[in-house]
Amino acid sequence: MTTPRTTPPLRRGAVAVAAGCSLVALTACSAIGGANADDEASAAGTVTLVTHESFGLSEGLLEQFEDETGLSVEIVQQADAGALVNQLVLTKDAPLGDLVYGIDNAFASRALDEGVVVPADVTAPAGADAAAHAVPGDDDGALTAIDFGDVCLNIDTAWFAAQGVPEPTTLDSLLDPAYRDLLVVPDPVTSSPGLAFLLATVGAYGEDGWVDYWAGLRDNGLQVADGWSEAYYTDFTAGGGDGPRPVVLSYASSPPFTVPEGGDEPTTCALLDTCFRQVEYAGVLAGAANPEGAAQLLDFLLSDEVQADIPVSMYMYPVSSSVDLPDEWARWAPLSDAPYSVAPGDITEHREQWLTTWSDTVIG
Repeated sequence: MTTPRTTPPLRRGAVAVAAGCSLVALTACSAIGGANADDEASAAGTVTLVTHESFGLSEGLLEQFEDETGLSVEIVQQADAGALVNQLVLTKDAPLGDLVYGIDNAFASRALDEGVVVPADVTAPAGADAAAHAVPGDDDGALTAIDFGDVCLNIDTAWFAAQGVPEPTTLDSLLDPAYRDLLVVPDPVTSSPGLAFLLATVGAYGEDGWVDYWAGLRDNGLQVADGWSEAYYTDFTAGGGDGPRPVVLSYASSPPFTVPEGGDEPTTCALLDTCFRQVEYAGVLAGAANPEGAAQLLDFLLSDEVQADIPVSMYMYPVSSSVDLPDEWARWAPLSDAPYSVAPGDITEHREQWLTTWSDTVIG
């Protein structure tokens, strides 16, 4: 977020790429699916996690789970939370695996409505406030919150200082001609952070104003990337790829990971008046070949070891408040005091309509 999880959501920053690559190297990964339900023998010792491209834990954690349980973990990765849910719906009669991680609050209602996840007994961490992150309408608890974070615009502070251009601070700032051709965001149709930002504008401007806002961004030189990683690593000036755009959609937790080696402060900052809060969930897939193993892996994602690792490996806040956050997060990665919000029922009812209207307005 979504790493990036994204966190941050490959989605979130360079550490996530390293962690994700290590995880893929350490585990048996599949591009096409999980355990075959017809192969009871192989499924018994394997649990398949279906997730987005930004999933990654620090080296050794997943091996610890395998050692303690005797299970072998396989990873099936989709590009993003939106693509992830789409694939789960398309394959729900022949599920891709046993457990899904990375369904976010913009797509949670669709996953529930389509019946792709089922309730499981889980052990919530002592410090978790389940009610604060629960999906409205999920009375059986089929989705369990694992982490959360604020999707916000990020800026390259060094670029603005060097150019002598005042830093933008709000959503309205980006409509000013002074910021023409400076903003890049991921496509909300293909990116969960992109959709989160679309929802932020709906929350900020309402049904009568969000389309005009996007038309204004379009006319002011907005660039749309396919996904978060392209926007951040290729188009952003501070993403490592010498891109041309100093304003990018990312996470409030991204700046600490831009502190240069030997430096003492980040080269970027998040605009906390532009945020939408994203929550990422896990759930046992309906029809899973190994639901017991899936429940064990879900408990593991809620363990203190994994919850404490989430900030450094996936750049999101853990749902457990009983684990310590990195020291620099208090200074460089605060959450927004007032993120924009949209009622879950409105997201469910209007999501596809909003995406179509956005495409017609911005892409044409």
